[in-house]
Amino acid sequence: METLPNCVKCQSEYVYEDGALLVCPECAYEWNPAELAEEDAILAIDANGNRLADGDTVTLIKDLKVKGAPKDLKQGTRVKNIRIVEGDHNIDCKIDGFGAMKLKSEFVKKI
Repeated sequence: METLPNCVKCQSEYVYEDGALLVCPECAYEWNPAELAEEDAILAIDANGNRLADGDTVTLIKDLKVKGAPKDLKQGTRVKNIRIVEGDHNIDCKIDGFGAMKLKSEFVKKI
């Protein structure tokens, strides 16, 4: 029996095949494993399921509290020229008024 990889979005182990695509029943994400095998880039998906890349511009979809900062990052804050990195907080960026930050891709949407 062939073992399928975990979901690339939520890491669920309950992935199944649907034709040429792999489907995750927990988060409903669908992807083509052949396309992912061709790319060596780090995968970052925004809140709407769009793939993020270095240099993209995104906006925050909710208010985010920042430890040690006197104010929160507000919903709708635009972040330009992001970089995709490894780890839990997979977006590295600079936000005007806050400086260098790391964000989770699930809290942003691509413009």
